[in-house]
Amino acid sequence: LVMVFYGSNGKSNLVSMENKVEHQAKNQITYDIHLTSDLGMFYKVRLGLQSLEHSISQLFLHQLKMQNISTLDTFSVTINKPLPLSLYEDRWIEFPVEWPLKEVLSVVTYHLTVFSRNILSERNLLHMTACIYGTHGDTGDRSLLWSLQNVQQREDNESFLVIMEAVELGELDKVVLLISSKTDYKLDIKKLHLKKAAEEHPIYVFEVNETFSLDANKPEIQREILLSFVIRGDKQKNDQDNNLHKEGSQARNLTEYTIKVYTGDKRGAGTDANVHIILFGNEDTSEAFQLSHSLDHPDPFERGKVDTFKIKTKKLGSLHSIEIGHDGKGF
Repeated sequence: LVMVFYGSNGKSNLVSMENKVEHQAKNQITYDIHLTSDLGMFYKVRLGLQSLEHSISQLFLHQLKMQNISTLDTFSVTINKPLPLSLYEDRWIEFPVEWPLKEVLSVVTYHLTVFSRNILSERNLLHMTACIYGTHGDTGDRSLLWSLQNVQQREDNESFLVIMEAVELGELDKVVLLISSKTDYKLDIKKLHLKKAAEEHPIYVFEVNETFSLDANKPEIQREILLSFVIRGDKQKNDQDNNLHKEGSQARNLTEYTIKVYTGDKRGAGTDANVHIILFGNEDTSEAFQLSHSLDHPDPFERGKVDTFKIKTKKLGSLHSIEIGHDGKGF
């Protein structure tokens, strides 16, 4: 067993649970652990297994209690969860530390959607983890291939959903990927979408657009991917617009654009996904706008239809390109 502690002054390295205290009670084990630096006030703890190389029977955790032997500050949490021990399972459990009169962070289920070309065909030969970073710390390295949901495969692309639990991360800002393979392989990853499972928006988009040349005889590849942009829902976008209007000088600088989208007249040309657009000018770049309210049809992006949208954004100068895409949902 290992633990990672997060406090107001930073986080610890992996702390190994090795120093067992004598005279244990039944079904209860006590450890002495020593931290090399003062982390300040703890706000979360991650508990897990350092290695999955050896086969061990499943461990069921009932409760965890921590006490600072200097200050006697004490914290306990009821877990009542089995700790997964399979190579293809998420082997970490996170929980917030509660203090009197302090707001506690919640445990959140995150949805990470991976858009790629050829992961699924070789998933049994790949090892791939992601560490998600936000304003409240990180998730640690989490396996991406242990339990895939909502798998979609098409001729030239694919996507799958990974579900992970972590203490609230706040605003997300980067993802670090670790990739290795048991065979020589070229792996093509397009982008990552991240959001809370309980909310449709915001969707944090991390553009990768890279082919990784994996070599069975070389160490794993590490890649840091910074946040590309955020797709925000209508309410959030309206709140942003309202804030802009309140700031008179900024409001006067808004420029309105009319966008017409012509959906192809072939079978399968339409989409039910959430479509977004970003405008690029020689002076600035717009935020990501979700194209959800067509002025022509209640259900936009149907086969053979034309949909008109109006957006307002800051002055961009002369437009030279756009980005348009969707979140892969629906047909």
